[in-house]
Amino acid sequence: MSDRDPDDGQDLKGKPRRLEVPSREEIEVLASFSGVGLNRIRLVASAEDVDDAYAALVGQTHVGFDTESRPTFLRGEQSDGPHVLQFATLEHAYIFQTHVTQAGAAIAALLESRTVTKVGFGLDSDKTQIRAKLRVEPRSVLDLDAIFRERGYRKSVGLKSAVAIVFHQRFSKSKRIGTSNWSNRRLDERQLLYAANDAYAAIRVFSALAAVPARDRSG
Repeated sequence: MSDRDPDDGQDLKGKPRRLEVPSREEIEVLASFSGVGLNRIRLVASAEDVDDAYAALVGQTHVGFDTESRPTFLRGEQSDGPHVLQFATLEHAYIFQTHVTQAGAAIAALLESRTVTKVGFGLDSDKTQIRAKLRVEPRSVLDLDAIFRERGYRKSVGLKSAVAIVFHQRFSKSKRIGTSNWSNRRLDERQLLYAANDAYAAIRVFSALAAVPARDRSG
């Protein structure tokens, strides 16, 4: 007989239950996650775009966040990313490219904001690259893996696992698109969808977790 009670997140001795991250095989059989479509992706390419994106994002308490960089292939080669920074609300995703000079001040203000919390997965390397390239110190950055650890998951939870846990759906990511040239001045539709949905899925996961507070695990 199992000593786990699936309803309260604790075992029968009152200790926090250690939860398992779903396997790749378990995730593969799930229905697809419905992400943000091109009609809700805003590519920030002009001064007007910058103003609109900043106005939409600065009023949020939490936004999904991630970055993309041109891959490196040679040993010892240093990345010169990030080339793309993506922020998302529950309604839209905003794609900033670092070569767009008009966007620099807005990017810095959002990254440095203490009132807009940037949520995502595996953001340590993103923060390191941001400091090196943009000379900006990211503030109020929340790695969602920490929330899953607090809730009893024994292994690190990435975006794919989080979507499977929270929504019982499969988040698909193309390795070919993920390792494409993100320094291109003109991103294609597949790159826009890839980047936007990394940030959008993160804010969706955060929103769902926030709606169901963790149970008291002090016992």
